Amino acid sequence: MPDWKIMIADGLDESGQSILQAEAQVDDRTGITADALKSQISAYDGLIVRGRTRVTADVLATAKRLQVVGRAGVGVDNIDLAAATGHDVIVVNAPRSTTLAVAEHTLALLLALARSIPQADAGMKTGHWLKKDLMGVELHGKVLGIIGVGNIGGQVARHAQALGMQVLGYDAVLSGADIQLHGVEPVELGYLYANSDFISLHVPLLPETRKMITGQTFGLMKKGVCLVCTARGGLIDETALLGALESGQVAGAALDVFANEPPGLTALVSHPHVIATPHIGAQTIEAQKRAAQDIAQEVMAALRGDPLRWRVV
Repeated sequence: MPDWKIMIADGLDESGQSILQAEAQVDDRTGITADALKSQISAYDGLIVRGRTRVTADVLATAKRLQVVGRAGVGVDNIDLAAATGHDVIVVNAPRSTTLAVAEHTLALLLALARSIPQADAGMKTGHWLKKDLMGVELHGKVLGIIGVGNIGGQVARHAQALGMQVLGYDAVLSGADIQLHGVEPVELGYLYANSDFISLHVPLLPETRKMITGQTFGLMKKGVCLVCTARGGLIDETALLGALESGQVAGAALDVFANEPPGLTALVSHPHVIATPHIGAQTIEAQKRAAQDIAQEVMAALRGDPLRWRVV
């Protein structure tokens, strides 16, 4: 057996660890600090992370044996891709493993916004009967604008259509024909903003998408729009969102991700028209098992020199 060593930095389901252990020595260093990672990584051929661990240029510079970094999930904004390329380190992810989980969480947040479910539950638990105060809306017949109609955005569209929503879609990469394959009407961003009752973000965090939703953007949206983000913190200017909520331009927001995580009890998190969840979109038993198995297989394929399904760089 080759003398490969793999570090797991953020935990991995046992099914994925078993795949790795069949061919390599595996060290579970869940919760490892940045300093410890930098000092220990030189002994490893492979590194598997989730969203917590940051694989910086400094880490990669000390990783003399490192051949591959695997992200057990979709987003790779916590990995310095340019530095990885510069050090001939392959980066792979598991882009399909959490699709269903994140799409279902998005739908749950849409329903929670439409029917004020968290507020109703909180009222009951404090002895208040808020029936007359919590007038909701139906999703049926409403327009959902999806920004980013990829794996997750396309799945959200199918869920929304099953509820009778009309779905508009914008994607900076996909063609109109590709968007239509999801049963989504392809439109320009301006049209999506002006005509959507609900807007859901499903794009990666890149330099060009950071703070793509600003105060100016909110001004283009239909008054009383509801916003959902289960993609990445940093896509929305959170100060501008708070202002739009205060003015009533945005009627409600449901956020699973934040620019800084954990965000603490900020004015945005505590706002009565915000539903906040702690980045749990991918946190299902099934999704974590799929992510573990997918990334374990991909990391081992990279070490063996086999063809890769999901190479990022």
